[in-house]
Amino acid sequence: MSVSDARAEISGRLLELGAATLGESGAHRMPPRVHGVWPGARLAAPAFPASCTRGDNLAIHVAVTRAPAGSVLVVDIGDTHDFGYWGEVLTTAAETRGILGLVIDGGVRDVAALEAHGFPVFATTVALTGASKRAAGTAGVTTRVAGVSVAPGDWVVGDADGVVVVPAAALDDVLAAAAARSAKEAALFEALRAGATTIELLDLDPSHIDGPAG
Repeated sequence: MSVSDARAEISGRLLELGAATLGESGAHRMPPRVHGVWPGARLAAPAFPASCTRGDNLAIHVAVTRAPAGSVLVVDIGDTHDFGYWGEVLTTAAETRGILGLVIDGGVRDVAALEAHGFPVFATTVALTGASKRAAGTAGVTTRVAGVSVAPGDWVVGDADGVVVVPAAALDDVLAAAAARSAKEAALFEALRAGATTIELLDLDPSHIDGPAG
């Protein structure tokens, strides 16, 4: 199997399991403030991290030229979120170079255009003001984004539930744990459809809840 085929297989498995299940199975969860900026955005790809000086996106422009095809940019911009660090121009540049998406703990703009491109973006907010392009930063080195350490080659998964990071060294363990959890949930769904209750199946104690019994 080629490298690209192997990546596609891993990506498909991660997307099928989903961020929520992976996040309960050893993946590192980003906080809820990082979310898809258009409905249906989803991605699973190796990370190319970058970090910017607040209010400046020069490092993002550089990262677009350095990130390998098939990767997702994962960007920290400090604690100033009210700039649009990414828009349609950078999206077009990234698509041309085979970059598959963006996760940024900061603002983006041109949201309708990002959706029209089908380019998955997970961000903290939408902001109109553009960023400067002259300050220091990093591209392609381990970075903390939204409180999560992201190294080059870690797997990043984003969907409607949020974003998680799977460290490359833990990929097999996380996939195995997530598959087991998914199978357990499938059995739970079957039991619920057969008439069982979550109280029974999860061994919950309803005596803590005041009110008449059902």
